[in-house]
Amino acid sequence: MARLILFNKPHGVLSQFSDEGSGRPTLANYIDVQNVYPAGRLDRDSEGLLVLTDNGRLQARISDPKYKKPKTYLVQVEGLPDESALMALRNGITMKDGPTLPAEVRRIDPPDIWPRVPPIRYRKSIPDCWIELTITEGRNRQVRRMTAHVGHPTLRLVRWRMGEWSLDGIAPGEWRDV
Repeated sequence: MARLILFNKPHGVLSQFSDEGSGRPTLANYIDVQNVYPAGRLDRDSEGLLVLTDNGRLQARISDPKYKKPKTYLVQVEGLPDESALMALRNGITMKDGPTLPAEVRRIDPPDIWPRVPPIRYRKSIPDCWIELTITEGRNRQVRRMTAHVGHPTLRLVRWRMGEWSLDGIAPGEWRDV
């Protein structure tokens, strides 16, 4: 039976088990389990759900965009997106690497989640807000590029859900077997 681990990746941690000589934190600093590998990635400056498995087929099925596994992000953005910005995300936007599939998106109240370390820089003159964004692709830095494309750069990005798995009850730096 395949092993499946849900990990709440903190900000600043690489989504890999080694980074020769850089001194940057990796998955090995948090997960002492042999022969498991991430199914997909999160950028170093992103936080949240990372799924790991010891089964190559399952890893491919989770991370391959052709299976269109929905991924839900809690995104703190600069500014206050209006309905036209949200509609552009819902319809799909055209980026340098081609059009995105339509996303589900809505403005939300600030989520009750852990503080980020280091914290997001607060600026009195520039408001920010939170959106919940669900995509079924997984391009490099896709959510950040999408929000910037509609004029609202991402300040904080937390992947909350992948398919049926979520971060419910998993603190930053912690993991659990499914």
